[in-house]
Amino acid sequence: MNIIRFWFNNARPTALPQSLFPAILAVCMASVSGNFSLYLGILAVLGVLFGHLSMNLFDDYFDYKVKGTDFRDKMAREGFRARIAKCEYLTSRKATLKQLLIACFVFSAISLLFASIIFIERGVVILYYVLALTVLGISYSGKPLKLSYRGLGELMIGIIFGPLSMTGVYYSACGMFNWAVVFISIPVGLLVANIVYVHAIMDYEPDKKVGKMTFAVLLGSKKRMLGTLLAILVISYLSIFTGIFLKYLSLYYFLTLFTLPMAISLYYLMREFVRHPQRKFDPKFWMGPMSNWEKIKEIEIDWFMIRWFSARNFLSFFCLIIIIATYLSHFFG
Repeated sequence: MNIIRFWFNNARPTALPQSLFPAILAVCMASVSGNFSLYLGILAVLGVLFGHLSMNLFDDYFDYKVKGTDFRDKMAREGFRARIAKCEYLTSRKATLKQLLIACFVFSAISLLFASIIFIERGVVILYYVLALTVLGISYSGKPLKLSYRGLGELMIGIIFGPLSMTGVYYSACGMFNWAVVFISIPVGLLVANIVYVHAIMDYEPDKKVGKMTFAVLLGSKKRMLGTLLAILVISYLSIFTGIFLKYLSLYYFLTLFTLPMAISLYYLMREFVRHPQRKFDPKFWMGPMSNWEKIKEIEIDWFMIRWFSARNFLSFFCLIIIIATYLSHFFG
């Protein structure tokens, strides 16, 4: 039990909302359609969960194969503001790279087990989803594509946990496609990608130092970074509004405007990070939950986590409101 807890915690479970909320949203949308199977929907969500955990561990593995286990300490000694707390289990020698690789395959095998059960019920389409998600997931930081080193990592994350995951989970749950799901998955995918993009902006200097070509490094200008962030936030809302105008979505989806304070707050926090990186902030209620805040402050990564939590919570509440809008549309037209 201790070893399971150890690797589960190392797989960054705090990041799970970026995959779980889109997957749960897809199940909720499937629940108001024909041929719905709650059993298969739950299996699909669990498959996404363990696939995400394995992807996080694979990212750690490939990153450290490239950079070595002490690169963040080197960054800090050279004056860069790097998150020393990442992958503490490797830097402290609590685990080896070989053990990490084994954990990667164990989590992947669990995810594939759930996918196999769904495959038996829903057929070959599930196989296509599994192959696409596996290739893109490994290719995020693994050879030969190493997408996160070519400025395409954020885009791939958005595609994986947005359109691919949502349509795949929806199909698993009810055995059909739905263009409304495709349409909603676009802003959801953008907001998932936004979590990684916010991460990349804050890791711009150390990533640039070690040659990791994130989208932020590719942009190369703080002004362009903030402009892109603003575009992601605006397009997410415009996508919903366009869907309403084209009658893919009902008027209830205007309820997503309730997340606007979170979007404004996130942009402000990132603008201040770019302009005044040493400025401190404490969480506000409209930013959503931020667990273990005192511990986070104690290890001095609050500057990072308040912004990461804000991006994650924005996605979570955005999906939650879409779920509410989906049921309102179904029951009240």
